[in-house]
Amino acid sequence: MREIAADLYLLGGKPRNFFNIYLMGDVLVDSGTRYAARRILREVGKAPPSALALTHGHADHQGSAHEVCTTLGIPLLCGAADRSAVESGDIRSLLPPHWSSAVSTKLWAGPGHPVEQVLRDGDEIGGFRVIDTPGHSPGHISFFRDEDRVLILGDVVFGLNLVTGRPGLRLPPDLFTPDPEMNRNSARAVAALEPSLVCFGHGRPVGTEEFVSFVETL
Repeated sequence: MREIAADLYLLGGKPRNFFNIYLMGDVLVDSGTRYAARRILREVGKAPPSALALTHGHADHQGSAHEVCTTLGIPLLCGAADRSAVESGDIRSLLPPHWSSAVSTKLWAGPGHPVEQVLRDGDEIGGFRVIDTPGHSPGHISFFRDEDRVLILGDVVFGLNLVTGRPGLRLPPDLFTPDPEMNRNSARAVAALEPSLVCFGHGRPVGTEEFVSFVETL
């Protein structure tokens, strides 16, 4: 685990930056695939977080939620429109119909888990403000800290190509994004905040100029 901004940590993982998990104050953000539980528990075990918050319910963010929340005895939180899928474990319902959705869900998703609290635009958690950023999933949310403009973006924009591992900003594939135009609007909305540091679900963090310049091309 390494500190990437004040009181914000990026957990370790291999390949590096493929499936990012953050500790935001005392709140864990995302849980990787269902194979990530062991490394999460190892890294946070000495100081367990107070909650697990999902940016969205896709399998590579929801996968270890049930095991982590059950083992640590902490509540699960997510956006309202993703709640049903996260609780039931029906992750495919958040994705466009495509064979790849079935494959990724089968490989990476974990069982459903009760959501104790729905996070809504403007809520505060872990020192960050919740921002509704729908499109990649119906209930996708991001987290923004106004005092230093640090943004935890989730999958509104990718910071690498998950097939090749090559770094570079790109939109998430349409085959995993129910509403690509809404997702682009979400990217524009957070870019308008001119975040000083953008932390992705996939990829290394980047600064203001790189992120805003990319969004301006959309």
